[in-house]
Amino acid sequence: QVQLVESGGGLVQPGGSLRLSCVASAFTFSSAVMSWYRQGPGKEEREFLARITSTGASPTYADSVKGRFTVSRDNAKNTVYLQMNNMQPEDTAVYFCHARHMITTNTYWGQGTQVTVSS
Repeated sequence: QVQLVESGGGLVQPGGSLRLSCVASAFTFSSAVMSWYRQGPGKEEREFLARITSTGASPTYADSVKGRFTVSRDNAKNTVYLQMNNMQPEDTAVYFCHARHMITTNTYWGQGTQVTVSS
């Protein structure tokens, strides 16, 4: 069974940093485009944050996080990361990992990890 398991969330002060990890299992990670989304408190939809291709080339970012967040991946570890710097209270949300397999086009979501930015 395909699983995406996020970790690394928690409480951070404004201006601080966190690194999220998402470990994938039971599918060919190196054939998947990986993305990060978040869902803020009281919001119905998930907001796209960042995407990275199967080879790690040409990551793309939402304007809201460009310059502060960095997405990366390690195909040998079946893991995608989201480095978050200079975090602000508006970054408070549940953060989700998403996978789209390039060949089967199947998509998968992780269960999410809570990130709270507060002093």
